[in-house]
Amino acid sequence: MLSTKAARVGRPTGPWKVFALVATAQFMVVLDTAIINVALPVIKRDLDFGDSTIQWVVTAYVLAFGGFLLLGGRLADLLGRRRTLLMGMAAFTVVSLLIGVNSSVPLLIVLRGLQGLAAAVMSPAALSTVLTQFPEGHERSRALGFWSMVATGGAAVGLLLGGVLTQYADWRWNFFINVPVGVIVLALVPRLVPDHRTGSRDRRGLPDAPGAVLATAGLMAGVFAFSQAPEWGWANPLTLICFAACVVLLAAFVFNERCAADPLVDLGIFTIRNVSGANGMMATVFAGNLGMFFLLTLYMQDIEHYSAIRTGLAFLPFPVILGTVSTRMAGLVRRFGFRRFLITGPVLVIIGMLWVSFLPVHGSYAVHVLPGLLVMPLGYGVSFAPMYAAATAGTPQRFAGVTSGLIATSQQAGGALGLAVISGTAGTVTASLTHDALPQALTSGYNVAMAVAAGITAIAGLLAALVIRTPRRADTPAEPSIPGPSPQPASTRS
Repeated sequence: MLSTKAARVGRPTGPWKVFALVATAQFMVVLDTAIINVALPVIKRDLDFGDSTIQWVVTAYVLAFGGFLLLGGRLADLLGRRRTLLMGMAAFTVVSLLIGVNSSVPLLIVLRGLQGLAAAVMSPAALSTVLTQFPEGHERSRALGFWSMVATGGAAVGLLLGGVLTQYADWRWNFFINVPVGVIVLALVPRLVPDHRTGSRDRRGLPDAPGAVLATAGLMAGVFAFSQAPEWGWANPLTLICFAACVVLLAAFVFNERCAADPLVDLGIFTIRNVSGANGMMATVFAGNLGMFFLLTLYMQDIEHYSAIRTGLAFLPFPVILGTVSTRMAGLVRRFGFRRFLITGPVLVIIGMLWVSFLPVHGSYAVHVLPGLLVMPLGYGVSFAPMYAAATAGTPQRFAGVTSGLIATSQQAGGALGLAVISGTAGTVTASLTHDALPQALTSGYNVAMAVAAGITAIAGLLAALVIRTPRRADTPAEPSIPGPSPQPASTRS
């Protein structure tokens, strides 16, 4: 194993060792997006959450994560990826411990938001480290295949692990488990991960904090509007004010990025067609993904009365299929390019979602749920690695951090908004059928919301067909000219 001094002076570490370490950090981040889902009914009873507030245990994390990812990516470029990774991991570990010992409803939501903020600092540094370890071509495609398995399979594994910990230990262990893993990663990062620095002499200023605040506030206003609309009413003045605030804040974010001396994200990056298309795809696909997990978890536990561990086991086929498919995509992308897979993947996901949009009360897992859980991960496995490839191929190395932050922002912000829209739809339909939340009314709400999730995923298929294009040589796309700072001196590059 390398010494800390050796890593600092740049002695090479095997790229797959670095990958394994930063993928562990990313797995923790994704795991905490999903691991709490199975525990929600138990947390609701234990801490006396209300029906309208329990979703914020998930939403606070996802929203803060998505809102600050661009800032995390910029910090990785300015401060160095290793240093930023260490900062994020340290904060994530400490906050996880605090959540585990907490017994206050408001404080739990605040701490989940802080945990999401720590994840936003850590995640772009992890992905950009992977991008600098593997040059474009077959090896990067292979690495991104494994990365997509971590990024999406972590959600499904989180449901299983969350069920085991909730039933056989306590829901608090869903957070305590992060502590020993975090300590191990913190000890190994300085020894294995190279310190990719951009060089302080070339910095034009501090990260764009106003941009991060505007982006997060705009997303929060939108998510809050969608989540409260079923209770307030879609035409209620408060709902309309929240939607208007979302539009104004996001417009202010765009204006700020155009005027800032050192913007959070150089808007010129969106002139790359595949970057724009892949980020739009990631947002819509993950919007349906997070909503789907949320709905099926509620259906299994609230309607079919599954235990936490049984719910987790029911999702077990998902990560197995996803992992098998994802790890085999590198060669296929290299041979055929990514566009055809970006069209096929969402179609398969839509088929699986439509299958589980006809759930009955007292349904059969083998007939009504399992077929969907066999088809959906096949679609996700086919599409996620090509999405990462399309979003990152050909971008200059100086944009590695912000590109990583951007694709991860699309994933998490899309997930937060999708969860709000889909859960809001389920609540609206249920409320229109009965005020007593009877099983039939709840199931009808879940079915309509799952159909909405399929519709959102269909947008990804349209983007793939109309926007994404495969470079003439998929393994060696040309580097585009993007307005921005001059490339780093050779001595400061990875």
